[in-house]
Amino acid sequence: MSDAFIIVAEARADEGKGASRRLRRLEGKIPAVIYGGDQPAQSLTLIRKDFEYMLKNEACFSSILEVQIGGDTHNAIIKDIQRHPAKGFPMHADFLRVRMDQAIKVNVPLHFINEEQCTGVKLGGGMIQKQATDIEVQCLPKDLPEYLEVDMLDVELGQIVHLTDISLPAGVTSTALELGADHDLAIASVIAPRGTKEADAEDEAEGGDAAEGETGNASESDDTGAGGEG
Repeated sequence: MSDAFIIVAEARADEGKGASRRLRRLEGKIPAVIYGGDQPAQSLTLIRKDFEYMLKNEACFSSILEVQIGGDTHNAIIKDIQRHPAKGFPMHADFLRVRMDQAIKVNVPLHFINEEQCTGVKLGGGMIQKQATDIEVQCLPKDLPEYLEVDMLDVELGQIVHLTDISLPAGVTSTALELGADHDLAIASVIAPRGTKEADAEDEAEGGDAAEGETGNASESDDTGAGGEG
């Protein structure tokens, strides 16, 4: 876990859409809420430019934050951010309080390494296709990693990288894998570019399977029709 991110917030009494619009337009602030733990939900205001600056650091999404409200400090994680649909800036933030002695579930970003040196790319002429950019893990707050590495170095053309191929730190588990082996999801793969012999062969194989299925269905229909006439 990285050094703590500190968010200085103020308690907010005036609520509603009108009050939120005034905050954003006139005061350079955004509304927020913190909830969870053994305490009631509390409405807050944040300085928008400071919050936006923090969001530029990817690690803040998988770190325990220190939310300072008056003289109190709350350990929390970012649970949700509502953004402007066109411009993308934050309009509202949700924080979930955490206890340092209780496990939490957090989505942690994946960092793909050795992509240019990947065997399937360098020797096989393939392209890396990513099926996920983060995964959900469960751990104690002290064990929360900023990110997880996916090493593509030895991945060959046509090979798929699964959840079980990711090395997790001690004390960290994948919530998907906890559900069973059939949840070992694909994370990335190395595929042949379109127009190559390998890709064309795959397309032909898929087309042949589809044609065979259609022929089988037509035969079944003919048999059914003949039986009906009889």
